[in-house]
Amino acid sequence: MSLNDPLANALSKILNNEKIGKPDCNIERVSKLIKDCFKIMKDHDYIGEYKVIETKQGSFIELKLIGNINNCGVIKPRFAVKVSDFEKYEKRYLPAKDFGILVISTPKGLMTHEEAIKKSLGGRLIAYIY
Repeated sequence: MSLNDPLANALSKILNNEKIGKPDCNIERVSKLIKDCFKIMKDHDYIGEYKVIETKQGSFIELKLIGNINNCGVIKPRFAVKVSDFEKYEKRYLPAKDFGILVISTPKGLMTHEEAIKKSLGGRLIAYIY
């Protein structure tokens, strides 16, 4: 487990808790990227409610798991992708067409690969979830 990538740590912790059947999960290190990624996951019904809790020691995220994640992880290196290349990466990281999402960092913010295709935006691959 890499201590230099908080998003990778967060996604692996979620996946581990999901596999052993825990109903919730606490993520210690919080960043804007992690919050935006969780928002996308919640919008696509991969996780339940989550909230950021501020303490004197720092902030952490408490989230509810609903058992919808088969696999998730970050994509390293963060490949630069054109709109025409999304299908190649879909085949590489997702098990089937229209099953799962790729999270992309675009000039207009974090979004799924489907939204990026609709808006015809390229960007960098951040994570996959299915």
